[in-house]
This record gives sequence, structure tokens and C-alpha cells, in this order.
Amino acid sequence: MIKIDRKVLGILDKAREGHAPGKEDCIHMLSFHEISPEASLIRATADSLMRSKFDNNGMVFAQIGIEIAPCPASCKFCSFGEGHTSFGTSNMTDEDILATALNFTESNELYALFLMTMHNYDYDKLIRIVRMLRNKIPAETKLCVNIGDFDLSQARELKAEGVAGAYHLARLREGIDTTLDPKSRNASIKNLKEAGLDWYYCCEPIGPEHTPEELAEQLLFGREFGGCFQHGAMNRIYIPGSPLARHGQITELKLGQVTAVVTLAMLETEATKTIGVHEPNQIGLTSGANTIYAETGANPRDTREETSTNRGRDIAACKKMLFESGFSHLLTSPDKRLPLKNIN
Repeated sequence: MIKIDRKVLGILDKAREGHAPGKEDCIHMLSFHEISPEASLIRATADSLMRSKFDNNGMVFAQIGIEIAPCPASCKFCSFGEGHTSFGTSNMTDEDILATALNFTESNELYALFLMTMHNYDYDKLIRIVRMLRNKIPAETKLCVNIGDFDLSQARELKAEGVAGAYHLARLREGIDTTLDPKSRNASIKNLKEAGLDWYYCCEPIGPEHTPEELAEQLLFGREFGGCFQHGAMNRIYIPGSPLARHGQITELKLGQVTAVVTLAMLETEATKTIGVHEPNQIGLTSGANTIYAETGANPRDTREETSTNRGRDIAACKKMLFESGFSHLLTSPDKRLPLKNIN
């Protein structure tokens, strides 16, 4: 007979009643090995509660990495980090950005499209691209950004130009594994929320060296800082030659366990409408996540300049993964969903 830790059973019983776990509960759930029966039960419970909360709807987002450069943030987990990158400087043309955006959005299946820049970016250029895309892509497709830090006036201008949300956070060991100031990162979050932008957040980039305490503190920030529109979990990809490569990479099973704890932690947060997992995988999509990303252009987790030729998936591959993970519908806007069908 398999014995399950009584504290875990108690936490999950409360979760089924609608009560999100606290910090110590999250630490406890994250402390189990990913192949333990406790971890399996945590994943299964989060999956069940997520499907009930989101009506078994899956979601596909997409991101275009519009530029590449050796980045002075020098993130030890990023393929663009100054001091260890093999990349030079390159930029997508406006024409290529528009063509890629139209390709992503022509089927009206995408919930949101993200533009990603380096930490140091040309704000005026970004605004020009936002205006171009907002006038061309479907009105119901949200346009979002994944950029470096920004002030309140910039956040308000982005909102006025039709940007719906921004992905931003102080990552795990920010200021230790990067040259960036966590306070500046969090100030940008405050600015985007004050401007009325949707806040996209994540527990990332998770490596084998991160402790349950670190993971719990970071994932709960998405709840305690006013609630995020999207939460999720992301593993750190092994990039040969990068400063953190020596630590290796966590398993998809462990990523699923963290995703599950994220899902349970956000049970009572009404602002949270989506739980993501990255890199996309079916374990995460059966552990509490309902959202994955298609990607093209630059990718900080890839060693190729065009990620669609390597790590990046297209929308068809994302839809297939959602279908195979048991989702019945694809949510394409807050008020519209389409049946998910098998794609051979």
C-alpha cells in the first residue's frame, strides 16, 4: 500500500474546497522528488482543478523575437548574454515583422501576440512597430510586449497605442545570475499595472540548483503583488558554454510539479486567467497549465538565430499538443472558443 504524506493530503483537500496553499505549504509540496507519489498527486489535483476553473479551454500565445544583440544584462542563463553569447547584432525588418505577425494571426486562433526585444531596446522603434501591427492584425488578438524596463509614461503610451499586456518579472536570482536590479524590474511591474496593462508573470528560469524556498517565494510574488493575468513555470534550457550550463537542466516531470504548485497557489486569484508552461510539454499541460507559446525569430533559450527552425513551435503544433493533452476547446478571445480537433 502506498502511503501519502498527510500534510500533502491536507493541503490538497483544502485546495479542492477552493483554498489556495500558503508559502509553507508550497515549500512542502515542492520539496518532494518529482517521481514521488506525492508529486504525482499534486500534479493530478492541479490538473483537475485547472480544467474546472478554465472550462477545459486551452490557449495559444505567440512571440516574435524582433532583434538580437549581445545583451549587457549578461544573464547567465540566456544565449544573448554579453560575455558568453555567440550571436552578433541583427534586427527583423518591419516587413518581416508584419509578415510574421499576419501569418500567426490569419487563422484567428491566437489569443495574444508578443513582441520581444533585448533588455536595452529602442522605445520609439517599438512604438512604431506596435502602431503598424495594431492596424493590421485582427482586433480581437491581444498585442503584448516582452521588453526591458520601462517607466509609467511609457507604460501608459503603450496602453494608448493598443498594447494589452506585458511580460515582466524579477527572475530567480535576479542580480546574482544577471546584472539587473530586482527593484527596477519590480518597478516596471508596478508601472504596467498602474497603466492598466495585463501582467504576464512566471516562475523562471528554473534550474536544479534552485531550492523549494526560492521557488515558493518567486511564484507567490505573482499572487501577492496584486495578482497576474498569466502565471506559469519555465525551465532553464541547457545552453552549452553558458555560465550556468554546469548545473544542467530539470526534468519535464519536475517542471510539471512546479507548474502544479503555481496553479494551486493561484486558485483564489480572480485576475489569473491562464497558466502557462515553457518549454511546452504535455506533462505541464496535464499538471495545471492550459497555455503554451508558439515562437519565431530570436529566442533566449535557443542557439539558432531563427528559433522556428529549432526550438520554436508553430500554432498547428501547439494545437496538437493541447488536443493530445485532453483540452476540448481553444480559447481565442475572452468571449470566443473553437473546438480542438486532432491534427495528424
